[in-house]
Amino acid sequence: MRNKILYLFASLVMLSGCNSQPAYKNSNLSPEERAEDLLQQLTLEEKVALMMDNSKPVERLGIKPYNWWNEALHGVARSGLATVFPQPIGMAASFDPDAIHTIYTAVSDEARAKNAAYSAAGSYERYQGLTMWTPTVNIYRDPRWGRGIETYGEDPYLTSVMGVNVVKGLQGTDADQKYDKIHACAKHFAVHSGPEWNRHEFNAENIKPRDLHETYLVPFEALVKEAKVKEVMCAYNRLEGDPCCGSDRLLIQILRQAGDMTALYFQTVAPLTISIGKKDTRHIRTLNRLLPLLY
Repeated sequence: MRNKILYLFASLVMLSGCNSQPAYKNSNLSPEERAEDLLQQLTLEEKVALMMDNSKPVERLGIKPYNWWNEALHGVARSGLATVFPQPIGMAASFDPDAIHTIYTAVSDEARAKNAAYSAAGSYERYQGLTMWTPTVNIYRDPRWGRGIETYGEDPYLTSVMGVNVVKGLQGTDADQKYDKIHACAKHFAVHSGPEWNRHEFNAENIKPRDLHETYLVPFEALVKEAKVKEVMCAYNRLEGDPCCGSDRLLIQILRQAGDMTALYFQTVAPLTISIGKKDTRHIRTLNRLLPLLY
């Protein structure tokens, strides 16, 4: 009888230990449920550190370091040997969306393999992660810009079709996959088509609403709504006097509300601080409104 009681007690202890596992570690729950639980566990300081480009580890919660910066413009970049494909402007000239999808499926295969090798070695450096800051879907109509080779040309429709297939190739199209293959990133949002040399100061102004919505925003809408891109990166410049990284019009009214965006939103700190300045706090308020909706 005594042995049965001890066995029952031990079983109860084991069961209670299983039930005490934090929800964010329970792979049977949805990503949304796990993320919501994890947010409750994190301190404000830890949340801030995790939102940096080089995310710091949170050892008490088992969160490893992670560097968000990786590139896959025409192959996995800056990460050892990789297959090199034509530059995007050349791929666009193929007018072959299926070929683009095949290319970026291969790119994401290589990215996954490289990340697995790096992670197994305990390495979490830049250009080793699964978040690719690709594709560039800005419209290329002025060769003086200097980054035209990154784009899919001057036509919004062709850029949209190519961009959608880039994203689907990178992220995968299996609706039943449990985890994301990798994350693609639509950039640079928006009206970022040069000049490059003063991009942190340049103000794109007097943009006609029709041109904005029928030219510059078309590819972003396609990537967000059709391709379900996981990330969107803001542009370095200003639009009509407002920094794109802190624009209520771009981030709240267009991207969040009209676009119904559920992706991560990336902004680079240097362009934001340079273009906003110390006293222009209304753009900080825009980010304060946006971030709680995204994280």
